[in-house]
Amino acid sequence: MDTHRDAHVAAVLSLTGAVLAIDEFPATAAGYRDLLKWARKSGTVGRAGVEGTGSYGASLSRYLLAQGVDVFDVNWMDRADRRRRGKSDPLDAQNAARAVLSGRARARAKTGDGPVQIARMYKLTKASAVKARTQAINQLKAVLITADPALREELAGLGNAELLRTCARFADASSCEEVGEESVLQATRIALGWLAHRIGQLSEQIRDVEARLARLVKCHAPQLLDVVGIGPDTAVTLVITVGDNPERLDNEASFAALCGVSPVERSSGRRQFRRLNRGGDRQANAALHRIVFTRLRVDPRTQDYYERRIKEGKTRREIVRCLKRYAAREVFHLVRWLQPGPRS
Repeated sequence: MDTHRDAHVAAVLSLTGAVLAIDEFPATAAGYRDLLKWARKSGTVGRAGVEGTGSYGASLSRYLLAQGVDVFDVNWMDRADRRRRGKSDPLDAQNAARAVLSGRARARAKTGDGPVQIARMYKLTKASAVKARTQAINQLKAVLITADPALREELAGLGNAELLRTCARFADASSCEEVGEESVLQATRIALGWLAHRIGQLSEQIRDVEARLARLVKCHAPQLLDVVGIGPDTAVTLVITVGDNPERLDNEASFAALCGVSPVERSSGRRQFRRLNRGGDRQANAALHRIVFTRLRVDPRTQDYYERRIKEGKTRREIVRCLKRYAAREVFHLVRWLQPGPRS
């Protein structure tokens, strides 16, 4: 299937690669039902290749999985092939089907209907709230820089928490003032009050989301919280990386590659060398990085390992890479069987 915002184009192929049918369906619940019904007229539908299973094709993938169809994530058409054959929605749909038929598309689509999808939504909300709060704090401090000297002196020396409480009272006081011609000082105090209220609301929202994420981890992956160096935020990041269907990951090496901590050979002649893996999920990579540096501070086993490898002539960067790989192995065996949530 070639997926878009408003419509999906589907192609049905036989086991020998012959095109049996091509059609377009709306990206609605009724359209999904019509698509599968139409495809089954040509025979049994066992596998489906869908472009964009994490975006436009997410809802379609969930529907097909619920109907017992194995869904595979298909990358976009090869550029060289596109230059030779051209590009159209029917061609993209055929290429998706051929990728599954030939075995090139082997990544199973994420189910997206369990606790990991819930965590993903909360994590997205938290990230945007943190970004907005940082922006509001910077704006408040920028207003203070250009404020009247008397107002700056009034607020000088206050800690961040007390500064926000004081500024919030400016907005409360302004609501009781009579309407009339405003001065610059009055407008500055009102602006500071509004910004302080916005920061407070965003902080409350962030705390609420963090509490929900902590409960989610305790319910579905409590084993992660027993590991040295893993807190709720790090655990949520790793759970999201694994996904709702961790059976997609064959072994610990595949999880290490997914996190970007698998060694990449760069050897030639007498020189034996492994370089940094710059691929994978960078959020998961950062989570493993936090685990390693926390353990270097508080975990005696990790500290002993570090000292031993230093004596062997390894650099700090090389040791950290090894420790991240070990952390990935430990995490994989803890999260490969997540406690499932209710299925819709």
